[in-house]
Amino acid sequence: MVAFDYKIYIVERCVNCNQLIKKQKKETLLFIDGENFKHKISNVYTEHRKQKPEWHTYNFKGLLDNVLTGFDRDRTIFYFAKIKEHSETKEKSRQLIEAQRLLKTSLERQGFTIVLAGGVRGQREGNSSNSVVVFREKGVDVRMGVDMVSSACDERASTIILGSSDSDLQPAVKETSKRGVGCVYLGFETNPNKGLSFTCKRTILIRDSEVLEFG
Repeated sequence: MVAFDYKIYIVERCVNCNQLIKKQKKETLLFIDGENFKHKISNVYTEHRKQKPEWHTYNFKGLLDNVLTGFDRDRTIFYFAKIKEHSETKEKSRQLIEAQRLLKTSLERQGFTIVLAGGVRGQREGNSSNSVVVFREKGVDVRMGVDMVSSACDERASTIILGSSDSDLQPAVKETSKRGVGCVYLGFETNPNKGLSFTCKRTILIRDSEVLEFG
């Protein structure tokens, strides 16, 4: 797991004493819930009856650079849950683990930071005669919320762009905003989260055509 615990400093000269002073640089940070973001992109492909892309080939950098023109982003952090092998579906688990590995490598090559938090666990659902194993992600929203608030409290961020449509992050947005950090909701034009749009000071919606352009 990549720790979100380092700071960037700049050196300025004091206009009064002419001495060099080291000051912490406040950053513009983009936090993305990886699975939530992928789910929204998948919905666009389904809506337009197009085949979904292989995630490790998708041009996330191109998409984000295009929709966030005008924002001088210092760092972009993708959050994913760590996938664990399930005893009843070992083959499926291994496929998911390999797909995540390929995507992680691709995103790092595109210049992004990856944080693995929480986990993806297989859970059996349904009745005894017709049950299936469903994989569910836990813990990512908690880690994102903690990082948002801590970056505000430690005065590391001036602006946080939130690439998630998870309503559970609204309390973190409110706490971050109270500490003087501007929060921007990065959503999708199809079914944007109205709560996050209301809570954040600005909303940017990704158009379907932009999603398809970089697939």
